[in-house]
Amino acid sequence: MEASAIQKAISDLPKDCRTPLTALLLRLGDDRLILGHRLSEWCGHAPILEEDIALANIALDHIGQSEALLRLAGLVEGNGRSEDDLAFLRDAKDFRCCRMVQLPKGDFAFTILRQFLFSTYSACVWEQMQKSPWLPFAGIAQKSLKEAMYHVRHSQEWTLRLGDGIEESHNRAQEALSSLWPYTAELFRESEGTAELQKAGIACSLSAVIASWRERVEALLKEATLTIPEDDTALFLSNIPTAQHTEHLGHLLAEMQVLPRAHPGAQW
Repeated sequence: MEASAIQKAISDLPKDCRTPLTALLLRLGDDRLILGHRLSEWCGHAPILEEDIALANIALDHIGQSEALLRLAGLVEGNGRSEDDLAFLRDAKDFRCCRMVQLPKGDFAFTILRQFLFSTYSACVWEQMQKSPWLPFAGIAQKSLKEAMYHVRHSQEWTLRLGDGIEESHNRAQEALSSLWPYTAELFRESEGTAELQKAGIACSLSAVIASWRERVEALLKEATLTIPEDDTALFLSNIPTAQHTEHLGHLLAEMQVLPRAHPGAQW
């Protein structure tokens, strides 16, 4: 959309939707920014050259989506902050990303299982968000869905290969799934003000996509001979009202933000 059309769409927003919409855009953008940087840590270290390139491209997709989401969040917020300001000049406590994306990259199986769980979630979310009558949001969702579907296919293929492979690959994949599963409920945590966005038709309920996500995830994991932890009470994050962070986020941000903070306002 042209800048003038985006500004018109923002000016037409109901006043009670601005704050929750900003929060939702930040949440979606932060998830993808942090996961993109986690994936970038595989550049030069993936098990094969083709996968080195694939993970780098997926990382770029996530960071590109984050750029669009954070730019829109800054415009909706109306405080003059750009996407770069939001990415590089916020402290860890101000980020809204889920814990799953903050975790260190781990081994290859951990990265693949995380990507499968997150990409399936992303595809489910973008499928719903692309129907939004608020065109700036729908436009981002439509483009992001195309990328998310590729991410799903790629991570599905590797999940099947690892899970239904040799004993070591199966065990590593199962260990990764067991450690990641407790964090999945946080993906569907409702933000404050979600009801206003739903009422205005701007965004769907994140909790509304959980059935679709679960169906797709369970089918693929069964084919991969991987077992979901039986104790669903381990999904201890579902009722957390606001984003909580691991100790890993601060370390990642310190590295990611060092240059913009050392040279504020620098352009290159």
